[in-house]
Amino acid sequence: MRTNSFYPVILTDKVEESSKFYTDFFGFETVYNADWYVSLRKSKSSFPFELALIDSSHPTIPVAYKKSVQGLILNFEVEDVDKEYHRLIISENLPLKLDIRDEVFGQRHFITSDPNGVLIDVIKVIPPSQEESTQYVEKVWSSNEKGETDE
Repeated sequence: MRTNSFYPVILTDKVEESSKFYTDFFGFETVYNADWYVSLRKSKSSFPFELALIDSSHPTIPVAYKKSVQGLILNFEVEDVDKEYHRLIISENLPLKLDIRDEVFGQRHFITSDPNGVLIDVIKVIPPSQEESTQYVEKVWSSNEKGETDE
């Protein structure tokens, strides 16, 4: 299958509030805006990311699925997770769901949430522990803040 685009669509009863959240805090731009659907894009990054929001009661949603999103995490990999923690949690007072910390599997991260309860994991990739590094099929880290190499 040749895919031209791939992006998540969040089912919500808070389309406008959610759109404002992602444009204000995560730098998305509005591409299409209706009261029932908003298409967002991050075009100023090296790779364009897309996200959409749809009113969960819209007629295009099958009846059995007309409920807001549950059990979703959006990962945002960033260059400076500590800076984003200060901006989003300390300065903007977004809800803190998991405090900033380093993980042995190769992440420094924290978790917040959007107006729908979608978890947002803000991540900086760091070298994993020696034991965890064997789990990686592809090496995705280069060095950590301590100056240790990934060799």
